[in-house]
This record gives sequence, structure tokens and C-alpha cells, in this order.
Amino acid sequence: MTLTGVRALFDKYGILPTAQRLEIANILLEKPQHLSAEHIIEKLKEAESAVSKATVYNTLNLFSERGLVKEVMVDPVRKFYDSTTHPHHHFYNVDSGELSDIPEDNVLFEKLPRLPEGTKRSSVEVLIRVRDQG
Repeated sequence: MTLTGVRALFDKYGILPTAQRLEIANILLEKPQHLSAEHIIEKLKEAESAVSKATVYNTLNLFSERGLVKEVMVDPVRKFYDSTTHPHHHFYNVDSGELSDIPEDNVLFEKLPRLPEGTKRSSVEVLIRVRDQG
């Protein structure tokens, strides 16, 4: 994604464009992907960036709160940040740590439970944990 495109997204989601936020967004929004904070920190180190670990975590939380990225919690201690924000499903490989998309229309539900009084469905998203064979 171009710098102009990232700045336009920042405007759309009400995010102040700092140099550090732009660096992080350029990595995360480069293509549809799922990256953990650790992945982003590694990529920043490879690029010899001076962005701190705390800034990465704070920026990812901001991006997620504003809706620029989607937070996917795969277990109690591991989060991914997904550049695809529309509702969709995931496979999570417990052995490799890889998160991958499942197209929404590949998961079918015959019946969903009745929603609590005074609520409406926002989305239904499935996380299927898998392991390597062997």
C-alpha cells in the first residue's frame, strides 16, 4: 500500500499519522495477512527501524480499537492482527503458529442459538484449531 493510501486510511479511522505508526502500518497493510506483534517487531528490526516494542503494542491496540485492523485471539496469550477486517473464519495451526483464512461461505450453519433479549447479531466467526499430522 502506498504512503498516500495509508494516510487516507488513517484519516478515515481517525488515527494521527506519526512516523512510527506509518512504519507499522506499511508492514501490516502491505497485503492481506495475519501478523503478531512479534512478527512486526522482527520485520522492523530487519529494516533497522528504531520503533520500540512498546510503541508496536500501543499502535496495534490503537489500530484495532479504531477498526483499521482486526484482532484475532487464537489462545489466551497469542493475538494476531488481521489486515482483512470483514467477517471471515480462520484455521490456526497450533504446531506452526500459522493463522490462515477460511472463506466465509465455506462454513455453513443450519441453526444458530437465539440471541439474548435486546441484541442483534454483529457477526459469526469460526476459529478452527488444527495440528500437524504425525
